[in-house]
Amino acid sequence: MTTPRMQLVLSENWTMTGGRADLPTVIRWAREAEDAGFDSVMISEHIVLGPDAGANGVMGNPRDYALPGNQDPHTPWPHSLMLLSAIAAVTERLRLAASAVIAPLRHPLLLARELGTLDLLSEGRLIVLPNVSWSRDEYAALGVPFSRRGKLLDEHLEIWAKLWGPSPVSHKSEYYTFQDVYFEPKAHRPDGPRLCFGGAGMHDAMVRRIVRYGHAFNPLGTVRPEEMQTLKTAMTAAGRDIADLEMIGSTRAVFPDDNSCADLAPALEPIPEQVAQGFSTFCIKPSQFTDDPNAVGAFCREVMRRVESMTS
Repeated sequence: MTTPRMQLVLSENWTMTGGRADLPTVIRWAREAEDAGFDSVMISEHIVLGPDAGANGVMGNPRDYALPGNQDPHTPWPHSLMLLSAIAAVTERLRLAASAVIAPLRHPLLLARELGTLDLLSEGRLIVLPNVSWSRDEYAALGVPFSRRGKLLDEHLEIWAKLWGPSPVSHKSEYYTFQDVYFEPKAHRPDGPRLCFGGAGMHDAMVRRIVRYGHAFNPLGTVRPEEMQTLKTAMTAAGRDIADLEMIGSTRAVFPDDNSCADLAPALEPIPEQVAQGFSTFCIKPSQFTDDPNAVGAFCREVMRRVESMTS
């Protein structure tokens, strides 16, 4: 069995480091992850939060993942692409996963410029998970209609694909219209950064986006066999092989109470089963397992040691 690739989640680790003054610590963790043999790091985003961020009640254990409606609106969300740019400058092979990039909140030309430049800077190490997110308050604050977010994302994807090709580029639609724009320089690869799609549930729009644009699939939670079959059938119908998709799985931290970290060993136990299902990359968040900001390097080495042992 091939050793899985591990991805260190660098967002939401605020039980170990503050979101304002300690961003250099997050960059150090990325270097330590690379040194330990991790394949990639992942950073998610919000631009602003509103009251609906905590509408369902704040998570019990602050080390847990932020989900729709379970976080304090004061939760820090630094600019993910800027952080990944800093990480790109101090690493050599580590892939950079910009997760949950809320595309509809920007103009597609501006976001393509940011993504393309980061991809060039990192020499093709960028992975982008564009999505529509969930916060109505965030959309309202930026003046973007929440109800149109899916259509706006689809246009982003269409426009990006045009921009990675020859200039000039034109586009005309209900939402974005421009004529004869020259987009230079382009991304590192001729077809742009690697695109990943994921989230809760295998809805039709997600399947369509994966089939047309996707290089990877990162579901939120467990994927049912019938959902995987739906994706496989759609990929085959489009002349694509689902085996060519990078499948991104997860570890499962179980907290003994609201004040303690989880044990690493049980969190890693689902990996072999997911590998057998075709998953090859696995996310893990360090603050779920340690409160010490100076222990992340050792944590990453221990993760790699355990994963290599259980899949050898």
